[in-house]
Amino acid sequence: MHAYSRWVALAVFLSGVAAHADQNDLRIANLGSPNTAGSTANSDFQAFARVFAATLTSANLMPPETLGHAAFNVNAELSVVSLPSDIRIPTEGAQPGSVLVPSFHVRKGLPFSVELGGRVSWVEKSRMVAATGEVKWAANEGFTYLPDLAGRLHVTRLLGVRDFGLTAGGLDIGIGKQFPLGGMITLTPYGGLDFTFVGADSDNLDFDPDRSYEGSLGNDSLAALENTGVYKRVDFTDNMTQRIYGGVRFIGGVLQLGAELSVSRLGGVAVDPANPDGETRGLTSVVTFNTSLGLDF
Repeated sequence: MHAYSRWVALAVFLSGVAAHADQNDLRIANLGSPNTAGSTANSDFQAFARVFAATLTSANLMPPETLGHAAFNVNAELSVVSLPSDIRIPTEGAQPGSVLVPSFHVRKGLPFSVELGGRVSWVEKSRMVAATGEVKWAANEGFTYLPDLAGRLHVTRLLGVRDFGLTAGGLDIGIGKQFPLGGMITLTPYGGLDFTFVGADSDNLDFDPDRSYEGSLGNDSLAALENTGVYKRVDFTDNMTQRIYGGVRFIGGVLQLGAELSVSRLGGVAVDPANPDGETRGLTSVVTFNTSLGLDF
């Protein structure tokens, strides 16, 4: 038993040694233990997952028209995301009121009004990145008196964070119209509605990683192991957000500029996820301003 206690103490000690983390890196256990009586940790985890998914999927920055089967587009993008203050974001530092998310976005046109795209985003002051894949199909584009209409399927996966997995995917329906301003200069206002489904889970977490080595010895070793747990899984089928967006794209020759404003409505979550028919709380929307600078080939 004495040898067992030593091994448990060593494991707890090593798990409590945190590597260097930046201010906006996540420390999921800061949401609290779901095993405590009366805890709202599972509800807080669900609300946080929706907020962070909205943060990573808040940019479209392209009108519904496709590039054409031979065209290629490269964009540098920047999103300024306003985070709700009433929803806990478990960052290493103080919770930010807003966060910058720069991205690199590549799109390739294909025949039959189809377009493939990929985006890599970085959350400022963190080691987190997000990878997005997308496919768009324009049901109607290029007509003189009719607006362009397209649907976009997209999926985003968060990378570079321990103990937490987040995936968001959905369907975006956009409408817009390109107006020539003379020569090779065009202006395209557009807008749309994006339905995003959110899935998230956590690894087994230690909710007291700063306990002392001495406090993990002997009879306290079992208590140390008991102070662990996982949050209730956030399922895609039960967690949908709606993003309304509008923007404008300017093209002059091969140069492209874009600006976009989006509002992600997060809905509400149950105070006790184990009782979805019980009390719920509404979540504040996530507002984002997006800009882009790119080249069309």
